[in-house]
Amino acid sequence: MEPLRKGGLVARLAQGRADMARVMVFRRAAFPRRAGTEEDAQDELSAHVVVEGEGRLLGYFRVMLFGWGAGLEQGYVARFYDVGPLSGYARPIAEMGRFCVAPGGVHPDVLRLAWGAMTRIVDEGQAGLIVGCTSFRGAGWEAHRAALELLAEGCIGPREHLPGRRAAEVVDYPALVGPVRDRRASLAGLPPLLRTYLGMGGWVSDHAVVDRDLDTLHVFTCVEVEKVPPARAASLRSVAG
Repeated sequence: MEPLRKGGLVARLAQGRADMARVMVFRRAAFPRRAGTEEDAQDELSAHVVVEGEGRLLGYFRVMLFGWGAGLEQGYVARFYDVGPLSGYARPIAEMGRFCVAPGGVHPDVLRLAWGAMTRIVDEGQAGLIVGCTSFRGAGWEAHRAALELLAEGCIGPREHLPGRRAAEVVDYPALVGPVRDRRASLAGLPPLLRTYLGMGGWVSDHAVVDRDLDTLHVFTCVEVEKVPPARAASLRSVAG
């Protein structure tokens, strides 16, 4: 991927040990763990994208491209979800992970460049799906009831592609929450990244996974590239160039 530039910002692929050392410091601050290290086996399989400005790291994500579904078992999502239902998918699959931005006020161009870079990688790799784990802060599902009501009501994916259960601790949220009572509260309770995925026509798993180490609750998330609304796709590709 060639670098993308907007104003004083640039999105590019991380290169070499110095870049990766900065990335790991950034990730550890964004994803504090109770035990263990931030680095994992998926890092060697990934392209690492950084967004920088004024000498600072402002945003980051990693992406893995898997050919025609079968390789998805090597990804991060496969640790927590049975991805077998996607193993016969007819096009490459992009797994996006560890998306994070610098704390404080985030300039909109940081997010635009990050999504522009993702769009370029997806298009260059001819990926048909973008998948990942999208996290809620706090492992207790009760705190996220309003948002889970919204997911249960109309955001669960097609049965033939839904991942199965693999994690030791899961939350079957459609069975625990009722109809949406306050749509504004439900939308406000969604993590920003998940709102973005859903705005692109994305869908989620029929259960959430409890991650005690990161103190998060996450759902499998999928965007079918061909079903992204045309106006949103055109906007993303205008940034991607």
